[in-house]
Amino acid sequence: MSDTGTKTDGRVERGNQTRRLVLGRTMDIASVEGLDGLSLGRIATELQLSKSGVFALFGSKEELQLSTIRAAAAVFAEKVITPLKDVPPGARRVRELCRNWLAYSSDRVFAGGCFFYAVSAEFDARTGPVHDAVAQARCDWTAYVERSLTEAQAVGDFTRDLDVEQLAFEVIALMEAANAHSVLLGDVRTYDRAERGITARLRASATDRGRDGLGAE
Repeated sequence: MSDTGTKTDGRVERGNQTRRLVLGRTMDIASVEGLDGLSLGRIATELQLSKSGVFALFGSKEELQLSTIRAAAAVFAEKVITPLKDVPPGARRVRELCRNWLAYSSDRVFAGGCFFYAVSAEFDARTGPVHDAVAQARCDWTAYVERSLTEAQAVGDFTRDLDVEQLAFEVIALMEAANAHSVLLGDVRTYDRAERGITARLRASATDRGRDGLGAE
């Protein structure tokens, strides 16, 4: 490889490292203060980077916000969804999915609890690209839960008359309630309550086969 190519590769890798460093910080800030708490100048100062360098990577506050949402979605998938790759469709997979979400919140993967719960409250009544990105992430998560339930129903773990959208709504609501109470009140017991509620709701809609997959209450 030519010296020019080596230098170019080095600059690209340094840029990627800086980008990862910046987004690691912006995800934590946004989970606590909201996406409006982000600015190129603030991040440059906090991380002792040049403002021009940060601007070259992101270009605007809006792009910094959008990049932060995309990075948070990747972290979320890594913590909540990826661990299920070898778990077959069924009630057990649904239960493990919910447990992964509760662990993602309780372990404070993001400093402020669930990143998407925090920024949804901030942007729910607004318009524009950032609102749309947040809304899409929420829709994608809901669709994933619904698909997991539908797949579990298809293998015989839930009853044929299951209202998938309703059950998905209920289990997500329980997870988010645990996150909100824990963050606001510092009460980690809410995660146990949420898990008990979710398990009870899943068992109520499960077949005998599905209840076996869910295990003990």
